[in-house]
Amino acid sequence: MMSNVRVRFAPSPTGPLHIGGVRTALYNYLFAKKHDGVFILRIEDTDQTRYVANAEKYITDALDWCRIPFDEGPGKNEKFGPYRQSERKELYKEYANALIKKGKAYYAFDTSEELNTHRKQHEEAGKTFIYNWHNREKGRLVNSLILSEQATKKRVENGDNYVIRFKTPQDETLILKDEIRGSITIDTNTLDDKVLFKSDGMPTYHLANIVDDYLMKISHVIRGEEWLPSMPLHVLLYNAFGWDAPKFAHLPLILKPIGKGKLSKRDGDKLGFPVFPLAYTNEETGGVSLGYKESGYFSDAFINMLSLLGWNPGTEQELFSIEELITTFDLSRVSKSGAKFSLDKTNWFNQQYLQKKTDAELALLFSVILKNKKIKSSESYVEKVVSLIKERAVFVKDFWSLSSYFFKTPEDYDEKASKKQWKEGTSALMNELIIVLASIDDFSSKTIEETVKSWISSKEIGFGKIMQPLRLAIVGEMKGPHLFDVIDMIGKDEAVLRIKKIIKTLS
Repeated sequence: MMSNVRVRFAPSPTGPLHIGGVRTALYNYLFAKKHDGVFILRIEDTDQTRYVANAEKYITDALDWCRIPFDEGPGKNEKFGPYRQSERKELYKEYANALIKKGKAYYAFDTSEELNTHRKQHEEAGKTFIYNWHNREKGRLVNSLILSEQATKKRVENGDNYVIRFKTPQDETLILKDEIRGSITIDTNTLDDKVLFKSDGMPTYHLANIVDDYLMKISHVIRGEEWLPSMPLHVLLYNAFGWDAPKFAHLPLILKPIGKGKLSKRDGDKLGFPVFPLAYTNEETGGVSLGYKESGYFSDAFINMLSLLGWNPGTEQELFSIEELITTFDLSRVSKSGAKFSLDKTNWFNQQYLQKKTDAELALLFSVILKNKKIKSSESYVEKVVSLIKERAVFVKDFWSLSSYFFKTPEDYDEKASKKQWKEGTSALMNELIIVLASIDDFSSKTIEETVKSWISSKEIGFGKIMQPLRLAIVGEMKGPHLFDVIDMIGKDEAVLRIKKIIKTLS
């Protein structure tokens, strides 16, 4: 087992947490717990222009619902806190200055307009403008590499707008190791001098990320593949500071159901499925986005589904408890290629977890729905209903449409079935059936079935002539579990009442 494993999930509070982010958190959590390590939540809120007030609470609520709690984070075991980057900004300035003193970074005073002019000039010449060794010391760009120390100091003290850029090494070959993708070779001449710090006192993601990972003793950086292009810079920054870099692992994308492109909120809206763990209300527009929780998914089913989007256990097993995932998870079995999202498969997982729950657990959940419909029924009755209909359900919310006839007389009858099943002579047969049912003393499913079938046989008619209209009378449609179980459940009086009602309605 690895020692001192410390991993972090570091989302930006700019909106709801996408399921891709949840999967990143999950993989970090599984890896940490497998190696008896620490799972950290860090809020990367350096971009204040995109900050959303309720986003941090959404993130923590989502992790709680998914049952992947963090060990350290805002308000919890703040051993290396604070865990919000906006509360650490003085720290970053110190490290940016340290890089300047070491000759690994420099002040740049170019305005946005000046940089745009350079870009346009390069485009007109069929080239791409890159701020790096090609041009940083040739006099066209304004930075501390060409200005005197005194001139640079004067500009900074006068409050001129500036950025601090990383001085990317020239003519070096960088060999990177990714735990999922293997060895990656980079020519540093192709890299630009990224901005690390701005004169407004806020660092960019790159500097804050590296400094925090170092100070929080992060051993493994497990993140989405969208950060793979940043890996060379991050490794170079570790080298520049003289620090040992953590191990990196970049996770594959979660793809659209069609398999091309990253799964987005627009895909969910278009096809009617959630891409967020919890429902999210946009406070600016008032728009509400679907959440897995509110859509009726069990959190353990959701997590099980998500765990297999990009990771393969190497066996045929598909259903895993969180404890089994912790034991089995291994970064070596995470795929390099994207994983296609499937709504059918997601629903299958929820159905499997629903079937695994006890009738008592499901009855308790169903009782909430019944209460909202102002229907009163005993716990034992609801539990028995659940036992008869749960195999046909994907969600608990399906229970009502599958079982409403257990709780109330059908208000109407399926039109197509009525025309097909209610024929000339059916009403007379149903009236005879009422007498047969009324004569039964032991009104149990077994006795009812034996009595009715014996009566049908004595009349020498096909069973369909009785059983189909009877199901229509009792259920209102041609659906449902074993019919005599239903009749047993609703009782003799209610069964007779329903037969009389359909006779009156369809005759």
